[in-house]
Amino acid sequence: MTKPVWNLESLFAGGSSSLDFAAFVGEAEAGCAALLKDLQDGGETAPDAERLAQWTGKLQETLARLREADSFVGCLTAQNMNDRRAVGWTERIQTLSARYKQASDLFDAKLALVPDSDWQAWTARPELAAVLFPLNEKRDFAKEKLPPALEAVASELAVDGYHGWGEHYNTVVGRIAIPWEVDGKTVHLSAGQAANKLDDSSQAVRDEMAAKWEKAWGEQADLGADALNRIAGFRLKLYGLRGWSDPLKEPLAINRMSRQTLEAMWAAVETSVEPLKRYLALKAQLLGKEKPSWHDVDAPIASTQSKIPYEEAASLITDAFSQFSPQLTELAKTAFADRWIEAEDRPGKRPGGFCTSFPIGRQSRIFMTYSGTPGNVSTLAHELGHAYHARLVQELPPLAQEYAMNVAETASTFAEAIVSDALLRRAGSDEEKLALLDERLTRAVAFCMNIRARFLFETRFYARRASGMLEAAELSELMTEAQKEAFGDALGSWHPHFWASKLHFYLTDVPFYNFPYTFGYLFSTGLAAVAEREGASFAGRYDALLRDTAVMTVEELASRHLGVRLDEPGFWNDAVARAVSDVDAFTALCKA
Repeated sequence: MTKPVWNLESLFAGGSSSLDFAAFVGEAEAGCAALLKDLQDGGETAPDAERLAQWTGKLQETLARLREADSFVGCLTAQNMNDRRAVGWTERIQTLSARYKQASDLFDAKLALVPDSDWQAWTARPELAAVLFPLNEKRDFAKEKLPPALEAVASELAVDGYHGWGEHYNTVVGRIAIPWEVDGKTVHLSAGQAANKLDDSSQAVRDEMAAKWEKAWGEQADLGADALNRIAGFRLKLYGLRGWSDPLKEPLAINRMSRQTLEAMWAAVETSVEPLKRYLALKAQLLGKEKPSWHDVDAPIASTQSKIPYEEAASLITDAFSQFSPQLTELAKTAFADRWIEAEDRPGKRPGGFCTSFPIGRQSRIFMTYSGTPGNVSTLAHELGHAYHARLVQELPPLAQEYAMNVAETASTFAEAIVSDALLRRAGSDEEKLALLDERLTRAVAFCMNIRARFLFETRFYARRASGMLEAAELSELMTEAQKEAFGDALGSWHPHFWASKLHFYLTDVPFYNFPYTFGYLFSTGLAAVAEREGASFAGRYDALLRDTAVMTVEELASRHLGVRLDEPGFWNDAVARAVSDVDAFTALCKA
């Protein structure tokens, strides 16, 4: 097994100083500028079929180049937060993204000019079958936005405004340097290194780091509050100009799901609180506490925890994947062998984990900081699930690859479940089973409680932000209230500055970066039940479902491939019941 440091050189040699990358971006910028000019010169009359076809091809070519460049820059900034050249590239790619959005908005407006009869004739062409849904989607949504010229101005201003405030998180997190004693010497841990201490097996380590973590983010809270207030203010102002009164309109549209589906899901999630509170109370007893603290939720239940070497984690994951699908197994083997994964534990890295795809290179890259915990193994499996999803759609046209976050989280969470199920089946002792069940229930708490707290916080923040800016203390108060409600007041302490530390609140590409996680978790839980019933025959149907994730609504996806309705409570209630079913087994093992 090679060193767990990814290979970016095979994509663009030279890192942030890459001449190949500079040339690639230059070509992308020139192509986007030419497309934008052609669209601007197109007049106000409906375009003919030939011009529509030309624009559709150029738009998809530009989209693929933008995705490729954005992924590379995201890798550069994550691996070294002090790479100032990479920060410069970030601004340039954001400008390209804004130009692409202008072109896309104009393209959408041109589609809306086409009479229905001409539209139906053009979209009946066989070569458009794979992108018919996104084209219809773009045409319909164009009618709900500002005129193209105004949308273009908004996109231009967003580069240094909206997106600039989002990127401010990188500056803030780069200031985090937490002092820590190692072998009698004081070192300063980056946010990524410090975060791994929060679920250390030692209660003393967790308690010490939790206090330092809260203090460190409290010192940066005013900067974080400025960023969040400006991000939300920009969104609300733009939504108001478009005539949108609901802050959830855009994230629901992006995720191709209805409010009825969202409400049905959250109603089912509320039923998980009591059984998960029982689990947390039992976990507190195992930790020798009356109630677990916020930083105990992800902690291992054993006082000592054996580390899982990276090489062993790779074998565990590929073996587990082989129980389900040869194609998924092959993807994982390729990712490890070809060094798609950045997992080294070193200073200067961004915290968290992600998977990003390169549609032109037909590869992916996975980022995390691996320290050998079971949670790290789950993260690795999770991100490999993303990479598998990306591989399945990379044969499709670029517009048919643009699946939303909620279904993206389905593939990743399903991959996590595969690893967890395989490990539980081969567990050799009650202690090992208890630890694995704890890991599974920790995920249930994350998706049904932690994510719900984020959603509650963000919806209430937007309601308050409409009347003015909120101070850091007010944001912390909102955060604590949301955590208490989502967890049923089951914890002994909270994380008031969670809003400041969590990258997801600062992301500008996808508003409300929370509820899609819960959707993906519960949807994948339902998929796991089908896979369990059908066995090996389900793998092919699973692949077909993933390939369709960008070409239909989630309601249609579930109906077509699973035969269920997502806007009714039945599916979600069953999924939640399955997700919390481990509580009984955990209880029995605790008593034993």
